Amino acid sequence: MSPLIEQGLRVLAGLTGGWLVITTVSAAIRSFVLPRNESVRLNVFVFSGVRALFNFAARRASNYARRDRILAHYAPVGLVALPIGWLALVGLGYTGIYWSLGVADFTKSYELSGSSLLTLGTTKQNDLAVNVFSYSEATLGLLLLTLLISYLPTIYQAFSRREVVVAQLDLRAGVPASAAGVVLWLGHDKDFLNDDAQWLLWEQWLVEIDESHTSLPILAFFRSPQAGRSWVLAAGLILDAANLLFSALDVPRSRQVELTFAAGVLALNRVHRFFDHKSGTEPVELRTAEEMAATTPGRAEFAEAWQALRTAGLPLRADEEAAWQHYKERRVRYEPSLKFLGALLMTPPTIE
Repeated sequence: MSPLIEQGLRVLAGLTGGWLVITTVSAAIRSFVLPRNESVRLNVFVFSGVRALFNFAARRASNYARRDRILAHYAPVGLVALPIGWLALVGLGYTGIYWSLGVADFTKSYELSGSSLLTLGTTKQNDLAVNVFSYSEATLGLLLLTLLISYLPTIYQAFSRREVVVAQLDLRAGVPASAAGVVLWLGHDKDFLNDDAQWLLWEQWLVEIDESHTSLPILAFFRSPQAGRSWVLAAGLILDAANLLFSALDVPRSRQVELTFAAGVLALNRVHRFFDHKSGTEPVELRTAEEMAATTPGRAEFAEAWQALRTAGLPLRADEEAAWQHYKERRVRYEPSLKFLGALLMTPPTIE
């Protein structure tokens, strides 16, 4: 190879390496420091690769419980894989930079990069420029690991707050969990105007879902400790309960219920749009046809809910069919998001 060609390749490697380092550090900052719902393509690539492996394993599971156990490990593994990917790219970028600065060959550049990135100090150079970049690489290596470690408590605190409400709702929704069960619990005293504190709590929870699951999207994939629970199902139950109250019951309507319903529709649609449009995530349906059917209430399920409310002595509207039509019209506002997120996160089967 002629000296001119080699010099050109070294310059190209240095520029490419610098771009790779800047892109990776920018991805890390936008992931955990920037308080906005940014879609970071580098992170999407890492998470998609890890998810493909878990989907491959989950498809071979014979039932939902086994698939759930497999996918429960996806979010933690993906979160650990993220800094590994960052460090690998930064190491590769600095390898090109060192080679462009005159280190003997690419192998020596890689050894120097690994030594600096992991702060091992096993490889040294006497050149001042190389040493400056070596120290900067060691700093960036520590920074990337510190970013993830410092934000782990934030992620798990948000997860814990989310799951407290999911568990509480599970206790109130009956067995099996249903929107009718939630309405019956709220209307145990036949008064639906004294539940504003509960609806306010659910509104605050839904607003936090909107904020946290788009700014820290990996949080959406953390599964509930109990296999039969899911934050998506919980959000759907709250919205279905409000919808059922609006459509089926002939009772005064609280403004707080309307606010909670609007907050829930907005939250689910924003999380849906984030994964569908911003990150370009394609959900892979791992549930059986029976499991999917059990997550979407139809006319028969509405009739069962209507009968349960009638049996409890709650005041119903005069026309059941008209109430069903009103229920369907409102559910169109959030049902596509529930279906998308249900496939993406493999929510457990439940019956309305």
